[in-house]
Amino acid sequence: MNTQQPDIYYQVSMENPELHLFQVNLTITNWTQEMLDIMMPVWTPGSYLVREYSKNLQEFSATDATTHQPIPWHKQSKNHWQIEAKNTKEIKISYKIYANELTVRTNHLDSTHGYFNGAALFFYIPEYQYIPHTVSIVPPHQDWEVTTSLLKISHNTFCADCFDTLVDSPFEIGTQEIDNFVVSDKPHQWVTWGKGNLDKEKLIKDTKAIIEKEEELFGDLPYEDYFFLLHLSGSGFGGLEHKNCCVLNYPRFGFRKEDKYNRFMQLVAHEFFHLWNVKRIRPKELEIFDYSQENYTASLWFCEGVTSYYDILIPYRAKVYSRKTLLDLLSKDISQYLSIPGRHIQPLRESSFDAWIKLYRRDAYSNNNQISYYLKGQFIALFLDLIIRKNSQGQKSFDDVMREMWQRFGVDEIGYTEEELKGVIEEIAGEDLTQFWDLYLNNINELPFNEFLEPFGLILKEKTAKDSHPYLGVLLQKEGVIDKVSFVDANSPAGMVGIEAGDELLAMDGFKVTLETLGDRLRDYQEGDEVEVTIFHQDELKNLMVKLAKPKVTSYQLKVMDRLNENQRTLLANFFGDE
Repeated sequence: MNTQQPDIYYQVSMENPELHLFQVNLTITNWTQEMLDIMMPVWTPGSYLVREYSKNLQEFSATDATTHQPIPWHKQSKNHWQIEAKNTKEIKISYKIYANELTVRTNHLDSTHGYFNGAALFFYIPEYQYIPHTVSIVPPHQDWEVTTSLLKISHNTFCADCFDTLVDSPFEIGTQEIDNFVVSDKPHQWVTWGKGNLDKEKLIKDTKAIIEKEEELFGDLPYEDYFFLLHLSGSGFGGLEHKNCCVLNYPRFGFRKEDKYNRFMQLVAHEFFHLWNVKRIRPKELEIFDYSQENYTASLWFCEGVTSYYDILIPYRAKVYSRKTLLDLLSKDISQYLSIPGRHIQPLRESSFDAWIKLYRRDAYSNNNQISYYLKGQFIALFLDLIIRKNSQGQKSFDDVMREMWQRFGVDEIGYTEEELKGVIEEIAGEDLTQFWDLYLNNINELPFNEFLEPFGLILKEKTAKDSHPYLGVLLQKEGVIDKVSFVDANSPAGMVGIEAGDELLAMDGFKVTLETLGDRLRDYQEGDEVEVTIFHQDELKNLMVKLAKPKVTSYQLKVMDRLNENQRTLLANFFGDE
């Protein structure tokens, strides 16, 4: 039996970047089998949605690289090609990828740069995913440089030890700005494409502090070098983690205002935290990736929710923002959570498991039947942190959970099971958490914030606007000059009479109402009043009698209690990290 492995070589060029087309040539040498099966991933790790990357592929061809003669091939499925390779030792496959979607998980090519993710550009050979892959980049202009975390073996040529590494190593090609800095004797970079109002000096100072705090938490930096790739766009927002880098997309003029800058630094802290939690500490179901289909796990609440909890804590610890800002950010997220009806419908484990069909496929009804594992997972992490701190009188915290998970599963990249995760948390907490799991992960019980906050001298208070109005249960948005319903609370007065997202709101009690005037009009009524609401529903004029409900709580504020006992003061100081 011939055990010789093939050589896999990619060449990526972009002769006319204005056309948004990457030209990809895949050359496979030392091929010995009669058939060659190649597949394109349908998703990329870190973003749990089947994105059908092969939809952007065009002009596929296969030839004998020696004779230059075409080789017969057949498309077996949406992302699977089969090439008849009998007596062909060197195969050349050519295709183009349309790249005009600027997100952290897709590809973008224009006259200013080329950016791509491996999953969205490259094929893999199923039986040879774990051998080296070589990639050579041919830029369209001499001054375009290549930034990637892959090992450089010659000018614009790089090597990945396996397909997983290739997928995990995005490429930025162009005239990007590079700012170098050092943390713990290791080189780091900010690599920036686009113009904006970002203060680089402040950014690097705060980034260093965040890196240092996360290194302090876990005990080391598990890489030789690291870069942050930032795309400054018109209105984009997002981040995607990789082992030795991350990609961020943020509005180019979104840095001047303090709250927007803080939001960006949370994004930085979030993606950097992922280099431990998710990229190395990951669920058993994600230990080995199957790029051809969904990879289900019920532990995304830990992967993303815990990371969201730390993306608020870490910048505070790094002194990027104040204690007041920390409490305000938590308050804002709690207010958002408590405004979503879907928290009464979808358990947290189910939210994690169904990410593939729900979280990234939102529609006008989504807030009625689902809750984000980012958002609710963040508060489960908060509760568990408070339990651990209380049980240990401040000697331990959720930091100890993360350190134990890192040592037990992350260092050697051994996937953990749900049972093992729960076991580690129980070990650190010093108590059986089965009831907690049943109440707040497996079921839809309301989260008792004040029950967990009270021992720390914290309290969550309702804030109802002085000029509050009776509750109708709709949100509106402008579509040109039309005021359309964008969301209806399913159990609200509006929902009960059949008003739906997409309806056009026209009048209340015979008088015109708009997005701008709806709140003021509702203030003319009292809870329990019946009003006639006029809408266009699928172009049909309808008059509906609606009985208004009591005003809704508009927001919540997390505060320190006025009077604290000694134990509360001690635990609160411990939570805030006071000396």
